Amino acid sequence: MTAWIPAYVGIGSNLGDSRARVGAAFDALGALVDTKLVARSRLYRTRPFGPVQQGDFINAAAGLLTKLSALDLLAALRATESAQGRVRSERWGPRTLDLDLLVYGDRRIAEADLVVPHPGIAERGFVLAPLNDIAPALDVPGMGRVEELLRRLPDDGIAGLVAA
Repeated sequence: MTAWIPAYVGIGSNLGDSRARVGAAFDALGALVDTKLVARSRLYRTRPFGPVQQGDFINAAAGLLTKLSALDLLAALRATESAQGRVRSERWGPRTLDLDLLVYGDRRIAEADLVVPHPGIAERGFVLAPLNDIAPALDVPGMGRVEELLRRLPDDGIAGLVAA
């Protein structure tokens, strides 16, 4: 029998009705086979990351319990992005929906298509602030506790919005 693995997903959108897209992402995550949505952060308005000029993002985080492998979960996340109109073209560009597998149990994974924990967690307040809502004591393998990682970052103008 396959054990339930805790997994955490970062959610972001800055094209179209971003709040609705993030809400739809939570719904889609809760509907995944062999997966339970167990935690939802509030929504955050954040500045875009990277060199591309674009509008602010709405970000959130989801806590899951899943029996899917990390690669199967990644495939499900990408299918959900595609269903919301995501086209992968410009790195750090605007997107209808971005779903990142941040943490998968206590595992460290380095595959061609998947690195877990997500390598940018420790430097990205737009990831850590929502993750801190749902799992402040989470020990990100090789990095430290979420609440401690967030405390080390400067205030990036991240504004909490409403409960998701």
